[in-house]
Amino acid sequence: MPLTRADIEAGRRLFAGDWQFRAAAGSAASLPPMRGIEIAFAGRSNVGKSSLINALTGRRALARTSHAPGRTQELIFFTGPSALTLVDMPGYGYAAAAKGRIKAWTALIDEYLRGRANLARVYLLIDARHGLKDTDAGVLATLDQAAVNYQLVLTKADEVREADCASLIAALMPAIAEHPAAFPQPLVTSARTGAGLPELRSAIALLLAERASSAGSRPLPRGPAPR
Repeated sequence: MPLTRADIEAGRRLFAGDWQFRAAAGSAASLPPMRGIEIAFAGRSNVGKSSLINALTGRRALARTSHAPGRTQELIFFTGPSALTLVDMPGYGYAAAAKGRIKAWTALIDEYLRGRANLARVYLLIDARHGLKDTDAGVLATLDQAAVNYQLVLTKADEVREADCASLIAALMPAIAEHPAAFPQPLVTSARTGAGLPELRSAIALLLAERASSAGSRPLPRGPAPR
């Protein structure tokens, strides 16, 4: 369904205000207490997760960005003025990382996906210049097995021609249809130009509204204020 002006405004308001780092978890035991609703961002190393989070929240340095792959080695939690928490997941597909470290990341992500009751959706970021890679297949399967709702988000769309991006979306559609937990339509974004960010913010706002409605229209729990 096309977004309305009210949808766009709801998304803008959701991400307005002061966003702050809340916690970093390198193991299941160190995960912070569940608070409100969580949205997680996953993707290959250097796909632009941190840049997208910064662009969504209007904060240049909220999430740490780096040209070095594999820098994010923990689950990073960010909170704002609402009950929404954003989670930056460790990037995958970085071949130079130690095998032991990759195994630990995999176990942490699996535990998080399966045990986080307030996780509403995972946004799986795909570089628009490259499309789906073999390394994405295992993540798609993990999300399906964990029964986690997820949606593909193309990043760095400003670096490809519009026709090429349309071709990539057309190629993605059959692949998405094979995955029962996947949202049927990908989103297209650019953290640099801001393209697609109002739509992504609105999609998240609509998701939170649906969760609140299914919970009987009760206010989302805020939990203790982050330190």
